[in-house]
Amino acid sequence: MAFSLTTSNMFGELGRFASWFKGDCIAPEEYSGLAVTEKLENVQMLDKYNLRNPSKGTLYFATTHLIFVDHEMRKETWILLMHISSVERLPITTTGSPLLVRTKTFQSVFFVIPRERDCHEMHQTLLRLSQPVNLDELYCFHYKSTPDDLPKSAGWNFFDIQTEYQRMNVPNDQWVLCTANKDYELCDTYPSEVYVPARASSAVLLGSASFRSRGRLPVLAYLHHNNAAIARCSQPLSGFAARCMEDEQMLDLIRRANPNCGYMYVVDTRPKINAMVNRAAGKGYENEAFYDNIKFQFIGIGNIHVMRKSLQKLVETCEQNSPTMSSFLSGLESSGWLKHIKSILDASWWIAKAIECGVSVCVHCSDGWDRTAQVCSLAAVCLEPHYRTINGYQALIEKDWLSFGHKFTARCGHVACDSRERSPVFTQLLDCTWQLLRQAPEAFQFNERFLLTLHDHAHACQYGTFIGNCEKDRRDLRLWERTFSLWGYMASHLNEYKNPLYNPKAHPDVLKPDLSPQSIRFWRGMYCRHESGIHPRESLADILPAAVEHSGALTHHIDYLAKRISTFKSLLSGRKADKSKESAVVNYQNGSDNTEIDTKVEALQIDNKLLYECSGNLTELECANDDHPLKDVGTAAPTGKIPLITEKADAAVPATLAQLESEINTVALDWKSLKNVTECSCSTPLDHFSRKHHCWGCGRCVCTRCVSARAPLPALAAPRAVPLCAACAPTTPATPTSPTSPPHNLVTPAT
Repeated sequence: MAFSLTTSNMFGELGRFASWFKGDCIAPEEYSGLAVTEKLENVQMLDKYNLRNPSKGTLYFATTHLIFVDHEMRKETWILLMHISSVERLPITTTGSPLLVRTKTFQSVFFVIPRERDCHEMHQTLLRLSQPVNLDELYCFHYKSTPDDLPKSAGWNFFDIQTEYQRMNVPNDQWVLCTANKDYELCDTYPSEVYVPARASSAVLLGSASFRSRGRLPVLAYLHHNNAAIARCSQPLSGFAARCMEDEQMLDLIRRANPNCGYMYVVDTRPKINAMVNRAAGKGYENEAFYDNIKFQFIGIGNIHVMRKSLQKLVETCEQNSPTMSSFLSGLESSGWLKHIKSILDASWWIAKAIECGVSVCVHCSDGWDRTAQVCSLAAVCLEPHYRTINGYQALIEKDWLSFGHKFTARCGHVACDSRERSPVFTQLLDCTWQLLRQAPEAFQFNERFLLTLHDHAHACQYGTFIGNCEKDRRDLRLWERTFSLWGYMASHLNEYKNPLYNPKAHPDVLKPDLSPQSIRFWRGMYCRHESGIHPRESLADILPAAVEHSGALTHHIDYLAKRISTFKSLLSGRKADKSKESAVVNYQNGSDNTEIDTKVEALQIDNKLLYECSGNLTELECANDDHPLKDVGTAAPTGKIPLITEKADAAVPATLAQLESEINTVALDWKSLKNVTECSCSTPLDHFSRKHHCWGCGRCVCTRCVSARAPLPALAAPRAVPLCAACAPTTPATPTSPTSPPHNLVTPAT
């Protein structure tokens, strides 16, 4: 049965929840700022590591989340509705009706609901709300953020395709901007601005586009500094004997655009048997007899159906209740997941080596937006240090995936569609990137949390960045006007994604991966991140950034102290402050506001060494104490006022000692260790995948919700805003978090 929801009645569907309970439900309320439509009491949540002692609590159904709260253990489990991939009802038991919820973030939650009718209603409603029918029903079009937190325009102008190509010195004598696709008439799934060989005529472009699947003709994706290029396209419509002179000319022009080599490669990422099967449908692959000076190479990466089944087997392996070493390794092997990851990396490195040797490569698969995007992106990561930075990797996703087209809507299951169209293509890109990051952590500016955030938000639909299948779709939806950008959110939390081990000088050129079978690892941080029974309490990914952040805080505090000492040294040496500036009288001898400033010399303890160094006209003996044995009593310093204490100072200098002490104490020197932190001060439980923050003001570990503001602290040399807990935050915070939001953003924390 198909369920149709319109924009107006999508959230109204929650109102029909009231028929669940009649006498059992409670009036509408809120939980953590989210409107709760209904809640179920006495629900059990089973943990596969502790089946005999299930958690018992309340299941809240909010407008965006499913929230389970164990009041006794004070533990919360948040499930974003858009993250739900499947909901399965299991046979009824003596304790209730079981409901298995699987998410796109590889979390499996097993609920036991007391009443069968409640379980049925929950099952039906979750199916409807987790799979909207139309794009306009997606959460990003309803998500509201306070203007102080994140302006809607932030992030949408971070990337420009012309700027990215200019960084590669394009256009040039060999490659030019093509205006034929300005209105998406040449290819509606390509960007409006594509770069083609300078000598390619309009007839050649139109002929080649008509000979390629979906009109995706060969265009420039990446240009190396040695003039070798990576071009991308889709499979030719060759059938068994068809040919196209314009397409042959197009590939020849791409070859000739690299004057340093007389031949080029055409890489078909599919297994050859698959390409041969496609010939029967009038598609297929290039006939070598028709293309001169071109070498053809088949790679053998599986299609979307193979990858989907492989991931399903991997998830089943990770869901084993009592896994043994044999069963886990056997399941991992039978899934073939690591074999597929290796095949993608092998293809990417093969292309990168060809480019490094000065040979241009044209890459395609079937339609040129799945395997082609994977290998072109990863080859660029290996070749270009820029793409191993945070901004560079985001630009790579914008160029190779968002601009050149990838079916995010179907592959990630944003809306209800044919389940056979789903496939973890983007997940594999991130997995391959993690393999490179793990092998050479010093080569990447970003950390694992960065990759997990990209994965989760690609499926969450909270931001409009990954909505739609191509550039034209996003323009038609006017996403930059109607939704927020993920890049804007990530830019405001940049410190969370920085890799403390990054050293740009470690791999200034090509990054060579180790692709031996034993070097390809299972990414536990992605596929088993919610398994509390197998994770240590402290994560290296949390400890290193916290240490770097603490070091930075201390550095800024030391700079502040040095600045204050310099100010006091200037005062003590008698240097006059700028009379033109507004100033305040400083009295650090007494520390009170109403004490007389005229202080006698005899009452002050002055650093004689400092006085000697700063006063060029005085001798060492004159600077000595009055009781110096060689000093004549008559030469003692005359009694009088010390201008160094009573001089006017800058208004930024505290007027009293008490104010100075209060200013210095605004920064915590000691930060609480992350070790064994199980609870925030607000009683929110913190486990191994909860995001923990340090308050720069008091040094405590707090949850995401308690980092309520970012504001500058006076005891830091840098004026930038820093994380503060609610107790340390100023009355009017600089950038308050929305009071109606769950943990900082609506996506369940990645780690």
